[in-house]
Amino acid sequence: MLQQSVSESKPLRMSAISPPWIAAIAVLALTLFTPGVIDDGDTFLHVTAGDWMITHHAIPHSDPFSFSRPGTPWVAHEWLSEILMAVAFRAGGLSGVVVLTAAAMALTFFQLGRHLGRWLPADASVLLLLLAVACITPLFFARPHILALPTLEAWVAGLFIARSMGRPPSWRLLPVMCLWANLHGSFMFGLFLTLPLTLEAVLARPAAWRTALVGWGGFLIAATAAALLTPHGVDGLLFPFQLTGMAELSMIGEWQPVYFNGLQPLEAVLIVGLYFTFTRGARLPLIRLLILLGLLHMALHHARHQMLVGLVVPLLIAEPLSVVLPPNQPEWRVGRWRAGSLAAMAGLVALRLLLPVVRGDSPMSPVTALAHVPPDLVAQPVLNEWNFGSYMIFAHIRPFIDGRADMYGGAFLRQYAGITRPNRTVLETALREYGIRWTIFAPNNPAIGLLDAMPHWCRFYADDTAVIHASSC
Repeated sequence: MLQQSVSESKPLRMSAISPPWIAAIAVLALTLFTPGVIDDGDTFLHVTAGDWMITHHAIPHSDPFSFSRPGTPWVAHEWLSEILMAVAFRAGGLSGVVVLTAAAMALTFFQLGRHLGRWLPADASVLLLLLAVACITPLFFARPHILALPTLEAWVAGLFIARSMGRPPSWRLLPVMCLWANLHGSFMFGLFLTLPLTLEAVLARPAAWRTALVGWGGFLIAATAAALLTPHGVDGLLFPFQLTGMAELSMIGEWQPVYFNGLQPLEAVLIVGLYFTFTRGARLPLIRLLILLGLLHMALHHARHQMLVGLVVPLLIAEPLSVVLPPNQPEWRVGRWRAGSLAAMAGLVALRLLLPVVRGDSPMSPVTALAHVPPDLVAQPVLNEWNFGSYMIFAHIRPFIDGRADMYGGAFLRQYAGITRPNRTVLETALREYGIRWTIFAPNNPAIGLLDAMPHWCRFYADDTAVIHASSC
C-alpha cells in the first residue's frame, strides 16, 4: 500500500531524495542510449528541412523536396524544431540530434517532478513520473513533438497551478504558447485545455463568476493571439484541424487506435487510476473527470495521444490525490542534488558524444541499397516505399512520397495506397503517368512481385531492407 510505504520506510528518508533530479537524470540516460530514438524516418526529414531553412534564410511555404509534388503548398509548422535539429546535426551529427532530444526530455521531466511536488509526496511523484515515461515511449523518437514537450508541460502545469490558487493563469505563460506554436502543432491542445478549466473556474465561484470569466477568457484570447505569432499566421492555427480531419491518417501507425494485443502503457495508467479510486477514495471534480475521459478517448482513438495522457493526467489528478495521500514533504534537498546531478548529466552527454551514433540499414533507412544506385539513375523519377521517403530526402534524392501526409493530401495518399496493392493495371498506370525509371520498396511490398513479372523491368539489387528495380536494364 502506498500509505504504508511512506510511513514504514525507515532506512531511506523520502524527504532526502529529489524526484525532479532523479527523473531528469534517468530520462536523459534513457534517451541518450536507446537506439530506437532515431528509428523514425521523419527524423531525417526534419534535419534536412531545418538545414534547408538555415541555408536559404527562409521558411518554405511550398514543397522543395519531392519530385511528384514540387511547389505544392506546405505548412512547415515545425520550423523552429527543425532548425534546432539541423543545428544539432551540424554540431554533432546524429549524436547531436540525440543529445538535443534527451535534453528536451530531461527538462520536461524535471519540470513535471517539480510541479507534482507542490501536491504529492516523493514516492507518489516518482510513480506518476514512471507512468508518464511509459506513455511517451511509443513515440520516443527524435522528432519535433519531443522538443515541444517542455512547453506542453509548462503550459499545462501553469493552468492547473492557477486553478489551485484560485486565480487566472499568469500572462507569463503567453511566451510559452508562442514558443510552442512554433515548435509543434500540438499547441492547439493547450488552447483547448483552457476552455474546460475556464468553466471550472466559473463554476467554482458562483458569486463572482463574471470576474473568473473575464480573467480566464481574457487569458485565452491573449493566448490565441500568441499562437498566431508564427511565420504561417492563421494557416498555422488552422493546420491542426486540417491534419486531424484527414481520413487517410489511419494509414499511419501512430494515428491508428491502440491495440491491446500486448501490455500497453495506457493499461498501467488505467490500473493505477482504478487502484486509487477504489482503495483510496480519490475523486475527481466533474470537469476534471470529463477532461480525463476526453484524454482517454483521444489516446484510444489515436495511439500518439498516449503522450498527452502521460504528461497531462499526472498534473490533472495531483491535487485531488493530495487529499487522500499522506501530507506532502516539501523539504526535498534540491540544493544538495543540483551540482551532482548536473555533473552526472554532463558526463552522460560527453559519453554519448564520444560514442557517435551511426545510422545503418533499418525499415526507415535503406542505406546500403541506396548506395548501389548509380548516380545517373538517382536523378530519375522514383517510386518508393513510404517509410523510405524521408531518409531519401536526407540523402538528397527526390522521393515520390515521404512522411508529410498533410502536404500530399488525401487524394494522393489514396492513389499511393492503390499503387502498392497487388494490382498490375494500377501500378503500370502510375509508372507511365509519373515517368518512373526506378523503384525501391521494402521486401514485403506486394508491388515487388508485379515488377518482377513486368517486361522491361528488372531487379538489380536486393537485401533484407530494400529491393530495387529499374526500367530497361
